[in-house]
Amino acid sequence: MLNIQLEGLDNETRMRLLPREQEVVKELEQNGTILDTYIKLDMSGIFIVMMGNDPDDVHLKLSTLPYYPFMKIEIIPVRVVNSINQ
Repeated sequence: MLNIQLEGLDNETRMRLLPREQEVVKELEQNGTILDTYIKLDMSGIFIVMMGNDPDDVHLKLSTLPYYPFMKIEIIPVRVVNSINQ
């Protein structure tokens, strides 16, 4: 799970990069890398549930996002729990 805070991203740049950002997120969702996303209410960042082998893999996958240079990323390792096993 990722807690991502956007820093140093002015509104003009945000809006210019937004269409491509949304395209790349959709691609990552379609290929199973991103499982879920939650935009913070104040629009300052996002929570992402994604698949990654380790922090380097997470950063490699996220580096394709146009907003990546503006992201402060906190990685919170979690384990997927299959509801059938509960």
